[in-house]
Amino acid sequence: MRTRLATMADADAIAEIYNREVTEGTATFDMVPRSSTEQAAWMRAHSGAYPCLVAVPDTDDAEPSDTVQGWACLSPYRTRPAYSTSVEDSVYVHRDHHGRGVGSLLLGDLMALADDHGFHAVFARIADAGTASVALHAKHGFEPVGVEREVGRKFGRWLDVTLMQRLRPD
Repeated sequence: MRTRLATMADADAIAEIYNREVTEGTATFDMVPRSSTEQAAWMRAHSGAYPCLVAVPDTDDAEPSDTVQGWACLSPYRTRPAYSTSVEDSVYVHRDHHGRGVGSLLLGDLMALADDHGFHAVFARIADAGTASVALHAKHGFEPVGVEREVGRKFGRWLDVTLMQRLRPD
């Protein structure tokens, strides 16, 4: 398995992974699946300083090399100018590939890009006490900085969000 920058050809696969979480999970607080048009706009916004990576099989793997197993991206943390050196990460792994190191590979390569792009702070917002996501982020140098209590409501229940942060190594 390897990572590469996402292209427009990956839009449908990224949307499929994301939209399943929209309709069945709590990793996102979105409630309506992304349309093709919305996904294309999202893809355009996640290039340059705010890249999106996809995890795909190596060419010698049994699966086709264009099969997206997961994706990760950086997004602006806040819109005010003083926040410009801070970003938020997102990591989503196709449910068929959980527990195979896809998330760790994506997050490790994403943190290298964040460092290369000069971002000082990276934040992770993890909903619903996502134990696996908390462990994944801790493995990559993130530390918990707080819990936002009952800030989201999905599937008829209140959801907390754990906030974790990683500062750029010196």
